[in-house]
Amino acid sequence: MVPVWRAPKVHETTVFSAIPADLARRKDGGRAGFLEGPSFDQEGNLFCVDVQAGRIYRISPDKKWDVVVEYDGIPNGLKFHKDGRAFIADRKNGLMVLYPATGTIVTVLSGPRAGERFKGLNDLHFASNGDLYFTDQGRTGLQDPSGHVYRLTAAGGLDTIVSNAPSPNGLVLSKRENALYLAVTRANAIWRVDLDDPALRVGLFVQLPCAGPDGVALDEAGNVVVAHPTLGAVWVFSRVGQPLHYIKSCAGDMTTNIAYGGDDGRTLFITESRSGSVLTVTLPTPGWGMFGG
Repeated sequence: MVPVWRAPKVHETTVFSAIPADLARRKDGGRAGFLEGPSFDQEGNLFCVDVQAGRIYRISPDKKWDVVVEYDGIPNGLKFHKDGRAFIADRKNGLMVLYPATGTIVTVLSGPRAGERFKGLNDLHFASNGDLYFTDQGRTGLQDPSGHVYRLTAAGGLDTIVSNAPSPNGLVLSKRENALYLAVTRANAIWRVDLDDPALRVGLFVQLPCAGPDGVALDEAGNVVVAHPTLGAVWVFSRVGQPLHYIKSCAGDMTTNIAYGGDDGRTLFITESRSGSVLTVTLPTPGWGMFGG
């Protein structure tokens, strides 16, 4: 059957919660509240990182905020392992692990090899077998297309998946986990990496206008959900790249990252980093979680 191409359905967001006034400044007086890395723990608390303040926030279902840890780092992405640990892509320190019950945070991988450091990690995603995919973005771009995507296997091995991306950012596996959708910010594109191919061939999945994509998620139908900062929007694309939904920010235009939650899994939570807000919208299809659902 030939796909019928239609204009995407437009949705409006509402503000779920915004950073409280007492947390909106760093200890040195600088601005805090550049939110990223939304991810839910097993109790339904929403965790976010604060890139500017080096903090990890926990937002309860009744919208109470607390700082789980504040440390010397630049956290950018956060995802929960099924054992309850939170893994953090930190642009300064590398790959870190947070133990939420105690607020203990440790660096587990600072570089791809001994004596080397990552360019600057950005985001991460778990496969069902526990393998961890993460992006090393740094200051790469069209002038320096050397951003990497790595896979840290559950057994501890480190594989290079992509080594030539101009600013690799968010990433998510397809439902069958035979493909990796990768946001490439400076190319204004979503790439599709064929993981079944020994050569790990890369194709262009979606080309976007203006500044490029950031966080990426998947829903139960296999549609690809893309946060589009500077446009102040989130897209939902079908598996063949058709735009199905266009979600407009009701706050600022820095819609950086996304996570599905809610009782039925159909609520999309969106970090809007310019206002320090978390936005929500209800969509027809539930999100597809990591670890196979």
